[in-house]
Amino acid sequence: MRENTPLPSLDMLKDQARRLRSRLGANGETIGHSRALELIAAQYGFNDWNTLHAALGNRRGPEYLAPGARVTGAYLGQPFAARIVGIQALTSAPGSYRVSLDLDEAVDVVTFDSFSAFRKRVNGVIGKDGVSRERTSNGRPQLQLSW
Repeated sequence: MRENTPLPSLDMLKDQARRLRSRLGANGETIGHSRALELIAAQYGFNDWNTLHAALGNRRGPEYLAPGARVTGAYLGQPFAARIVGIQALTSAPGSYRVSLDLDEAVDVVTFDSFSAFRKRVNGVIGKDGVSRERTSNGRPQLQLSW
């Protein structure tokens, strides 16, 4: 196993296996999904997929998220799907994380009908539950993540 290399989420690893199968298939080399999973496990230094899967355990939470991870959630009440472009544990506030997101589709952060302001990049600080402490004027969290 690679030392000090954080592992992606299970969903990200499975997605890597799907992309590998697709890429190899486009080049005329057909492999099964099980073989693709085994190749991904080897890439991360594991003997097989079952060992990698066991190493992941049932972990959940922002401490296991990494750049490139896919998340969904809401920003200022607007639902989104996004890719994490940066995440950092805050030493000044244990259990808090600064996160930078690249939204798949820009969201309108203005509630007035007379004008709009769209954002595609979002930054915020979340707790281990994926929810920001900062609130909007109606009491909703500014940022909520699901993974």
